[in-house]
Order: sequence, then C-alpha cells, then structure tokens
Amino acid sequence: MARQVKSKQRVADHGEVFTAEREVEAMCDLVKQETERIDSRFLEPACGDGNFLSVILKRKLTVVTKKYRRSAYDWERNSLLALGSMYGVDIMLDNVLACQERLFEIWNKEYKKVCKKECNDETREAARFILRLNIVCGNALTLMCCDAEGKELNVPIIFSEWTFPFNDARMQRKDYTFAELLAMDEPKPAKKKKNADADFVQGTLFDMGLDEPEQPDDEGKFLQQYIAHYRHIQDDDTRWREAYLHLHLTKEENDNG
Repeated sequence: MARQVKSKQRVADHGEVFTAEREVEAMCDLVKQETERIDSRFLEPACGDGNFLSVILKRKLTVVTKKYRRSAYDWERNSLLALGSMYGVDIMLDNVLACQERLFEIWNKEYKKVCKKECNDETREAARFILRLNIVCGNALTLMCCDAEGKELNVPIIFSEWTFPFNDARMQRKDYTFAELLAMDEPKPAKKKKNADADFVQGTLFDMGLDEPEQPDDEGKFLQQYIAHYRHIQDDDTRWREAYLHLHLTKEENDNG
C-alpha cells in the first residue's frame, strides 16, 4: 500500500498528503465514462507522484488495448493520444519527476505487452517527451512555474494540446499558457438561443467557450504549433521555448539585481 505521507516536514511545509488508492478509485468511478474515453483530458493541479493520473491512464490504456491490440500502428497512435490527455502540476520537483516516470512505466509495460517485437525506442521517446511537457513543476494557484527549490519563477505554466487532426500518423501540438486556458474557460454572458432545443455541450481543458456554433475557428491564443510524425514529435524545434524561458529568467535576475 502506497504511503500517504512522505515526511512530517513536507506536510508542515507544503501540506503534502497523498490520496489513498481506494479513495482514488472511488472518485474516478464518479466520472467512469470519461476515464475510459481515450481523448478525454484530465488536469490534476496538485498531482503529487501521480496517484490519480496513474489510475486514469491505466483505464484509458485498457480501452486502447481492447480496441487496437491487433495493430501496433493504431495502438501507438491512440496510446500517445491517451498519454497526451493527462496533465499535472506540482510544486515539488521530485514529485513531478516521479509522476513522469510512473506514468511512463505504466505506458511502457502495456506497450511491451501489446506490441512485443514491434516496440521501438522512437515511440518511447515520444511518450517521454509528452510527459515532460504535460507534467510540470509549478504553482497551480499562481499559474507560474517553480524551480527545483519550489520557488516561483517569472515563467508561466505552459500546456500542450495533442491531437491527430489529419487522421494519419501526423500529430499536432499546440502550446497555450495555463492562464490563457483558464481565461478561455470563463463563462460568457448568455445569448438568446436561435434554437430552443439546442444541446448543451460540456467544456473540456482546451474547449474555448464559443458563444456561437458557427464560430469553430475561435481557438484562443496559442503560443506555437507543431506538426510531425508521432514518432518524431520530440524532434520539433523547441528553441523558442528555451529562448522564452531565458528571457523571463534574465528579466527576473535583472529585476532582482
């Protein structure tokens, strides 16, 4: 049975207490249908080492394997889509790294079981890349990144949306700041319905709160977009992100100096 407390000091400093497995399973059962939908997105704002995300990922991969076990190509695509739907934030770097590794091991174990000799390191690196971008060290209250000591940086949390918009091997990634996602999710003044029988659509992490159905292109402000073969998403040019981080870190150093 997993420990709920790593140390009394961490509880005192950060209020860190992990949710027990029984409670995690029970809470996930409240949204069972969503936990079994491959592309349904979940964000854990205090993810710890992944108690909730690991349970959800296992459920998603069970569905992927049931549907696509006969094709390594289809299993790889859909398992990466499932992995890309998992998001986590934690202020403790050791938790972030542990969560990334925990989710990868769950994914890789199923990958080896299903694809066997067709497994390849490129897809494994793609899986690790998704987790590095989706599970981040930061403060979900201030929406800013944190350093290894848990100190807040002048760098916003960035999340990536992962999709297969062309129904082939090309995977698309769009990067948004966490603040932009929350701003897009804010309720807007209700407008008079043109059709009294119009259906209500529940929003998700990357839904943009559209007022009118005839405005499907209103996607909010994303920072950058990449499209690549799903086995090579880790090869995308991320120099812009490094420059972005350097800019803010340099500004912070200058402000402090």
